[in-house]
Formats: sequence, C-alpha cells, structure tokens
Amino acid sequence: MRDDPRLPFSPRFWRSPLRGPWFTSVLGLVLLVGITVLFVTGLASYAAYNPGLSPVNDKTPDKGILGFYLFAWPTHPYWLYRLTQGVHVTLGITLIPVLLAKLWSVVPRLFTLPPARSLAHALERLSLLLLVGGGLFEFVTGVLNVQLDYVFPGSFYPLHFYGAWVFFAAFTAHALLKTPMALRNVRRLREERNVGEEKDVREERDELVSPDPAEPTVSRRGALWSVGGGSLLLFLTTAGRSFDGLRGTALLAPHGGADPATGPNGFQINKTAVYAGIDPVETSEDAWRLVVTGRTGTVRLSRAQLAGLPLHSSALPIACVEGWSTSDQWWRGVRLRDLAALVGHDGDPPDLLVESLQRHGAFRRAALRANQVADPRSLLALYVNGEDLSPDHGHPARIIVPAAPGVLNTKWVARLTFGDL
Repeated sequence: MRDDPRLPFSPRFWRSPLRGPWFTSVLGLVLLVGITVLFVTGLASYAAYNPGLSPVNDKTPDKGILGFYLFAWPTHPYWLYRLTQGVHVTLGITLIPVLLAKLWSVVPRLFTLPPARSLAHALERLSLLLLVGGGLFEFVTGVLNVQLDYVFPGSFYPLHFYGAWVFFAAFTAHALLKTPMALRNVRRLREERNVGEEKDVREERDELVSPDPAEPTVSRRGALWSVGGGSLLLFLTTAGRSFDGLRGTALLAPHGGADPATGPNGFQINKTAVYAGIDPVETSEDAWRLVVTGRTGTVRLSRAQLAGLPLHSSALPIACVEGWSTSDQWWRGVRLRDLAALVGHDGDPPDLLVESLQRHGAFRRAALRANQVADPRSLLALYVNGEDLSPDHGHPARIIVPAAPGVLNTKWVARLTFGDL
C-alpha cells in the first residue's frame, strides 16, 4: 500500500514540487505569531463579559481552572473592546489562506505509515490530530459566528471557548517541537548549505518533498505571494466593518456593510426590536416605567421623569463580539451612578443587574461591575446623536458603557437592581 502511487499513503502520490521544509516553515512562523495574537485577544474578549461577576454573564459555567486569568474588565480606554475584538475577528479571517496553505503543505504527514513508530511518535501524531482538527473547528465556528446567522449546532460561546483551549494546547506543544527547526529552515537559503543540519533536512524531505515531483508551474515564493494576496483580499473585504467611509468594502462581514439607515439612528445594530420580540405597547410613554431597586427600596420612573433628571453626554462606540463596531455616537441620558444614588447608594456605587423587555436572544439580563457603574460615561441613554432612541436602538432607554461588549449595553431596559448579585 505504501508503494502504490495511486494511494495517499505512498510518498509518490504527493507530487507537488512546492512542498518542502522552507515553504512549510514560513507559513508556520506566520501562524505562530498570528494564532498567539488570536488566542490572547480571544481570552480578552471572554474577560470583557465579566463572567465571574454573575451567572447571567457566564456562558461557560464549567470552565474550572480555565478561568484562572480572569480580571475585572476596565472602562479605560473606552475603545478597548473595539480594538481587541476587531483585531481578533479581522485577523482570524485574514489568516484563513495561511492556515489552509499550511495544512495543504503538511497533508502527506497525515498519511504516513506506520501510524506510530514509538510512543513519542504516537503522542506527536495525536497532537497533530488535535492541532488540525482544533484549528479547523475554531476557524469554522468563528467564521460562522461573524455571519448574520450562527448555524453551527450548539452554543457558540462554550464551543469556541473550550475548543480554543484544546487547540492552543496542541498548538503550543507543536510550536515548541517545530519552531527551532522552522527558524533554521527559513534562514537557510539553500537547504544543503549547512552540513551540520543536513540530517534535519533529510528528515523533513522524507515526509514533505516528493520523490517524484511534477513539473513546477509556480515557484514557492510565488505560492507565498498568492497566499499573501488571498489574505490581503480577505483583510480588505472585512476590516472596513469598523470604519466610517469603508463599511461598504466589508463584503464578507454582513454586519459591517453600509449604515442600515440615515439620520441620527442610522448606525449598525445586532438585533432589531422585532427580532427581540418587543411589544410597542410596552414601550409606549403611558405604559413603560423603569424600576430601580437598591438599598433604600424601589422607585418607578417614567421616561419623562428620567428626562427631567440631570442629563449627561458620552461619545462612545458600540463594539460587538462578531468583530464589527460603530464609530463614536453621542449618547445622552442619566448616569448610572446617579440612578444608584436615587436608591441609597451614595459614594461608590455597587454592581448592577440590568433586565430588558426583550423576549428573544441572549443576554436578556446582564450584570455590570461597580467600576462600570461608577464611570461617569456610563449612562442609561435616552437619546443618541440629538434624537430619541429608535426602537431598534433600544427605545425607550438603553445602557451604554465604555469598553463593554455590545451585548452588555442592554437595550429596552425595564429594571435596574443595584447591590450584591
């Protein structure tokens, strides 16, 4: 079977002259840097939800020691989540051609016989299986999540979170084993120049370089330029989702296209009032009341009464887990810390539980940390860009907090509960 060139188990089955240690090493070093950045920004995104604050924020309650690094997410700089999640999603999409080229370059190794020559070789093959499977799983679920409809079976949050830890563990083990050799291969202009490393070259040749290569149609450098061009194309058709004037270029990012409307409320949304199941009767001036509960009891406020309180303005973006974000919008409303003071929390305000009228979609309830409540830019917003909030942007009132994920900027707010959660 191993000698039959018609079967993938034979080295002669893989005839592309592009495969080799130099080509594979260049791609591997690019992924070493890119995937490390992806993992770090992914962990930051999870921390931004403040999952340790309240069960309503935590979509991975069985994380155990995997949550060892969690910290209270700051409100400074106010664009922090916009940056970290924008980098995470845009870089992930940009790296897809590099990942696919890397997998193509090493696919003969997946068919090497015998499957395991020793215990150490068996462990290496297992880590390779986890690396390839985990990498494909993470990229596929990530890409599906940035689209309008997430169609992968199961909840995105735990699947992507646990999958990331499995993948990165295999990736780290693989990097520790292969990075020194990859660096040597890249530095070597000709594989045989350094006689002292000839053994390493031959070991790589046994698995990657075809013993019967076909005629080349493109050089390895040309192939790398093609991969880089594919990544550049994906970058140019994705990155514009977060920049005014460039949103129309975000062809691969459904949320990142042109503004959905004109006027003060004409900027991106992640779910409409219709999708959330908002009944217009409930949000009417006569029916809607904000219930605020705290140390000294409960108060009920109409929108007119809220508008009569001291109002403040904040210029803040909306940044979503899908990677898109708005430019800074001018919000005007009542400071959260002032509402806390209304129910007996003078001085340093406590944590806050926010409840929405929405009936469909995640984060109908969300918790905010005390530092988020205390920030003077954190508002229960009534207006945006000089106009009443539209129904899709959360009328009659919504939360706006600096540096927080979009889902924590709750829309259609019905109740605020200050105190221990």
